[in-house]
Amino acid sequence: MQHNGIGGKTPEQALAALENMTADLCPIDVTEYQMRIDKAQKSMQQQGIHALYLNAGTNLTYFTGLHWYASERMVGAILPAKGPLLYIAPEFEIGSLQDHMQLPGDFIPWLEHENPYAHFVRALERIGIPDTGTVAIDESTAFFIFDGIRQCGPKLKLVDGSKVTAACRMHKSSAELALIQRAMDMTLKVHQAAASILREGISTAEVEAFIEQAHRKVGASGSYFCIVLFGHATAFPHGVKDPQYLKPGDMVLIDTGCKVHDYLSDITRTYVFGEPTPEQRKYWQYEKNAQAAAFAAAQPGATCGDVDNAARQYLTEQGLGPNYQLPGLPHRTGHGIGMDIHEWPYLVKDNPQTLTPGMCFSNEPMLVIPGEFGIRLEDHFYVTEKGPKWFTQPSADIDDPFGYISDYSH
Repeated sequence: MQHNGIGGKTPEQALAALENMTADLCPIDVTEYQMRIDKAQKSMQQQGIHALYLNAGTNLTYFTGLHWYASERMVGAILPAKGPLLYIAPEFEIGSLQDHMQLPGDFIPWLEHENPYAHFVRALERIGIPDTGTVAIDESTAFFIFDGIRQCGPKLKLVDGSKVTAACRMHKSSAELALIQRAMDMTLKVHQAAASILREGISTAEVEAFIEQAHRKVGASGSYFCIVLFGHATAFPHGVKDPQYLKPGDMVLIDTGCKVHDYLSDITRTYVFGEPTPEQRKYWQYEKNAQAAAFAAAQPGATCGDVDNAARQYLTEQGLGPNYQLPGLPHRTGHGIGMDIHEWPYLVKDNPQTLTPGMCFSNEPMLVIPGEFGIRLEDHFYVTEKGPKWFTQPSADIDDPFGYISDYSH
């Protein structure tokens, strides 16, 4: 195997070198869930919101610890601005839900032939919320649930729940940061292992299957997602439908992540299988420099738009773009991450959201050279009082994407 870590190992050798990295981790505890509830209720009181509906899915899990899936049946929780949680669910599911619960609360049961939204509105009345009250609806709630509530409570003022949910979730606690950090560490190990098995003729499908196994070996349940692209296909940010087979001189783009105790990783590496051309070297360095410019701009008090602008301005100075034009950067510079792979805030043009400590972002100002290749270097950082801090160190060099050569020389 070259010292740069690309090729030279069999899948069996690469997997054998990996080990479980999750044994010492602890999930979010009940105390933190209660702190989240308290923060949400304080926010609701300040905004004049009487209650927040949390639908089955990520927001329900974030605030209550209850894991349940969204479906055609109404399952969720009512969080009043003051007072205890109330859960709403089909009566036959209550036993299963109680088995998953982290925080206590009474249930509003409904039978299969009944209208759950009428039960929901009556429950609001029972806890003292007026029929003209303001109720925030979890922004991920399906429209049919929103519409059902609207029909049964026509005088209610229904508002966007992200006024509460996003405001809480975009600031990560030390426990959340620790889980994201470990997930990122795990996926970086998987990236290194995947690079080591590359050989001429290997298919993208083979690499994807290996990455799934590798994520399991380091302690995840598998890959949360996986994109593997070779050659011209790298110019399509989220891939193409047909597998490719690796040839010397191909760009290799791998974007993958895993989940650890509900928190996600997401890392992209791009490098060349073989000797890079002068053009590949030039654009790879532009990508690295754009990523560095965005990171440098991500200071507390700057806006999300400022960070996007820093990367885009650098690329414009190199004759790329401008804006979203190709060759250049066709999408935003980055997204928030946590329990969802893409969540608030977003590093996108003109976003006025101010960066504050605890916010986490991807930094991936991808370059697309149509008909030739694409380059995406994606690492995540979080904002501290002193400035941005990487979860994973950016790729070192096109000839040394994982920093092996510099380490070997020492």
